[in-house]
Amino acid sequence: MRRPYPVHRTICAFLATIALILVLVVNADAATVHAANMFGSLREPGEPAFIAGHRGDRTTAPENTLPAIAAVLDSGMEFVEIDVQKSLDGVPVLIHDEEVDRTTDGSGLVGELTWAELSALDAGSWYGAEFAGTRIPHFDQFIDLFRGSQKKALVELKGEWTVEQIRPLVSKIYSAGVQNRVIFASFAFATLHHLVEAAPNLPRVIIRKDLAFDPVWLAEFYQAAAVLTRLQAVEADPGVVNRMHEAGFGLLLYTLNSEERWSEALAHGVDGIVTDEPSELDAWLANTAPGT
Repeated sequence: MRRPYPVHRTICAFLATIALILVLVVNADAATVHAANMFGSLREPGEPAFIAGHRGDRTTAPENTLPAIAAVLDSGMEFVEIDVQKSLDGVPVLIHDEEVDRTTDGSGLVGELTWAELSALDAGSWYGAEFAGTRIPHFDQFIDLFRGSQKKALVELKGEWTVEQIRPLVSKIYSAGVQNRVIFASFAFATLHHLVEAAPNLPRVIIRKDLAFDPVWLAEFYQAAAVLTRLQAVEADPGVVNRMHEAGFGLLLYTLNSEERWSEALAHGVDGIVTDEPSELDAWLANTAPGT
């Protein structure tokens, strides 16, 4: 005979849902405030978007390493974008791929290696001999470097993160005094859900490959400052930027690496561009976009 679902579990689930709704309601205006604070005025078509160096400046140093991040922090760019994953023992580390094979001299899944194992890997020799011995950074190392700048950081949490896993990152951000310059981003709805609880006062960005879900509704539900998507998604729905702006939300694009695509993006009035060519985009904007 099938056992009935325990009543106390139903009640707990209901109360958790109500608690989340209350958090969203209480912070109903937070998203538009975050958008203004992080991005400045939402752009009009043709106005220059902010630039985010994708995984640091990958044209000068190996991605997601401290040298690549330092290159952005020392530049005229406004944002640095990084990827954060969890080691086997729960340490937040900067690396994009699920496996370490492409960007280190090691092998295996990030989530199946301890911090001690990950920190011993060479994450620079694959890029160039001058970066031999460069290590995978701990999130705390990133914040310690970042705090000395005036830049902003777009921190993508890869995969699903619980409230308990997010809280140490938030604590480090606040202890470093950079809470007004950090914005979290994620593809995972579960992670976005947990960010609302673990970091209600830090802005959020929803990452989507397409806009099958109404992005305005998503931004309202998760009280996100913006949606980060591909140029192809905007081209498929040319009115989406205007709808997002009318609702007070930003629209950002990844990963655009050519002048042609940059020009197309600015024509739509997007607010930010994540690129592998941040220095080149910065120079291009200085020469072509009004108001720079």
